[in-house]
Amino acid sequence: MDMDRKKTKVTMQDIADHLKISKNSVSQALTGKPGVSEATRKLVETTAEELGYQYTKPRKQTEDTNQHPKNIALIASEYAFSLKSFFGEIYLSIEKEVKKRGMNLFIESVQIDASQESRLPELLKNHEIDGILVLSHVTTDYIISLINTGKPVVLIDHHDPLLQADAILTNNRFGAYNAVKHLIEDGHKEIAFIGDVEKSPSYQERLEGYSLALKRHNLVMNPDYIYSSIKEEQPNIFEIIFQSKELPTAWFCVNDGFGFHVLSGLQQKGISVPDEAAVCSFDNGQLSQISTPKITTMDIDLNYFGRKSVEQLLWRMDHKDEPFQEILLSPELLVRGSTLKGE
Repeated sequence: MDMDRKKTKVTMQDIADHLKISKNSVSQALTGKPGVSEATRKLVETTAEELGYQYTKPRKQTEDTNQHPKNIALIASEYAFSLKSFFGEIYLSIEKEVKKRGMNLFIESVQIDASQESRLPELLKNHEIDGILVLSHVTTDYIISLINTGKPVVLIDHHDPLLQADAILTNNRFGAYNAVKHLIEDGHKEIAFIGDVEKSPSYQERLEGYSLALKRHNLVMNPDYIYSSIKEEQPNIFEIIFQSKELPTAWFCVNDGFGFHVLSGLQQKGISVPDEAAVCSFDNGQLSQISTPKITTMDIDLNYFGRKSVEQLLWRMDHKDEPFQEILLSPELLVRGSTLKGE
């Protein structure tokens, strides 16, 4: 086969056949045009050299190879940055992944007033930013102003119909479905939903998953057990528990904060968990782990969340004209003492 290569002129089609990719992708890689990832470009160049394909490396590509490392901006609200047990872990994973790839990470928290006025963050004015990560919810108008800069943007744990950008999300609907399914399989028919759905699209999606689980199991949704506009504050949650004449036998809580307060309120009212009532929450944060009993919850791989966000941003930099993508990461049910009798 080596003799045949010496006798026959190697073509782009030969490289494409060898790598099982399109001839167009080979052309884009060797001419320095956008449309292929950096990894594919290097693979094509190496294969071309091995097969003896003769071509002139574009000057622009040589210059790009030697230019400064990519600069990534991470933008979030002060509230998101304050949640160290959730968004803090995602941030640390992003930071680790960016450094591993030899890039620079610039961070800026967004003040509420700046967000409302759609002022661009200072780091976009002071640095050459190649791509933007937006962690959790800021405001739609503010994120649109970031998208309008023309720089690649990836949203993390947030999306909106008006935002034309990639998003890395938890599969909230199916996660909530599986949590409620667990409660139903434990014999519960009266299951409450508690959380503030106006706070985040994720919480609205968890309500939809809760509703789907009841419907699939032929259970009627009791409107008296839907607490969908409750603030995540202990007095509000305790008021529900202490003033209600009849309480459900199980609670699906939109996050671990709600789960912790519900568990505490039930116990203070003299209701044993899990013998008389079950509690299930979402996120697998610290509060679900330090409570007594520990709370059954949906676990989210926050390290993978961060890594996947960086990977998607780099892919978007090389594929600016591709359709926008929403990538759903599946949470895992962690069964603990708050739903297991005898634990």
